[in-house]
This record gives sequence, structure tokens and C-alpha cells, in this order.
Amino acid sequence: MIDDVAKESLHSDLREIREVMLWKLEGLGEYDIRRPLTRTGTNLLGLVKHLALWEARYFGEVFDRPFPEPLPRWDDLGQRGADMWATEHETREEIVGRYRRVWEHTDATIAALAIDSPGHVPWWPRPHVMLFDILVHLLTETSRHAGHADILREQLDGSTGTGTDYSTQRRDEAFWETRHDQIEQAAKAAARPDRGRRP
Repeated sequence: MIDDVAKESLHSDLREIREVMLWKLEGLGEYDIRRPLTRTGTNLLGLVKHLALWEARYFGEVFDRPFPEPLPRWDDLGQRGADMWATEHETREEIVGRYRRVWEHTDATIAALAIDSPGHVPWWPRPHVMLFDILVHLLTETSRHAGHADILREQLDGSTGTGTDYSTQRRDEAFWETRHDQIEQAAKAAARPDRGRRP
């Protein structure tokens, strides 16, 4: 039996990882939070926009408690991928503000429902779920994107960690150059065709 201890533990972890996502934007200018940092266009503000949309949908529509602001339909093929980046007309404040309002809506849904409350996810192959399933799914999804954000932020200015209190102490460029070279040499040595052969 899944109990309220599990519910609170999952909810607590979700609240914590949401804050990590927003911390990854702190101290960066508009260009850096929006610019594509991978071939597929992954960017920090887009990750926040994406998480806001899907958290609103999962803790809204799935439990018949729709988020009170308009959302694109989940089955609108023309909108696929539009949630992964911000247009020039969408401000950081709008996107972050929406994410925070989604949190409030989600938190109210989680507080109002039992951990085994039923929901329906029409875009899943097995659409009948419980609140527990959605909590685990959203925690996993948010953590996955927080990992993406970790790498993007490190690429931008070398910042790592999960928040101001836990940020990794910055080291000088010489330290990281030495570490990079050490890892590169190990990778090359492991890839040599003669590796593992006996003399």
C-alpha cells in the first residue's frame, strides 16, 4: 500500500528540483537563457517553459482539475516542440511566473487528492493512472531536465550544483584544463585497437 509518507516524500523532492530549474537561470542575460546550446536547440528558458506546460497538464487535465490558463492541446501536431523554446515576445518573467503558478495549482491538486486517486492520461498507451504514478513521472521528468540544465549552465559560465548553497566551488582554468586532458587521455587509451592485448 502506498501511503502519505511516500506522497510527501515525492512532493518534497518535486518542490526541491523545481527550484533547481529556476536557479539555473539566475545571473544570466536574455541571450544566454534562450540560445540553443545543442544541435536540437536545447536551451535553459525553453526547459522551464516545457516543464510548466507538462506539469500543468499532468496535474490538471489528468485529474479533471484543469489549469485555469489556456494551454495548447496535447494532440496539436502543429504545436509540437513549440514548448521547448521561447519566442522573442515571451519574457522570462512571463515564463517563470507561469511555472510558479503551475506549482501552486499542482500543490493544491496533490494536497486535495489521495495518493491512489485515479486519473486519466489520454496520450499514454495505458491511460488509467493514480496520483502516485504522476508524481513519480513528473519528478523523473523534472530531474531529467534539471540534468540537461546542469550541462547547459556549465557550458555557459562554468556554474555547477543545485543552488546557491550547494554550488560547486569554482576552480581556476588550469585545474579544469588538466582534468579535461586527463579524461581525454584515458578515453584515447581505452579506444586503442591494441588495448588489452598481451605483449
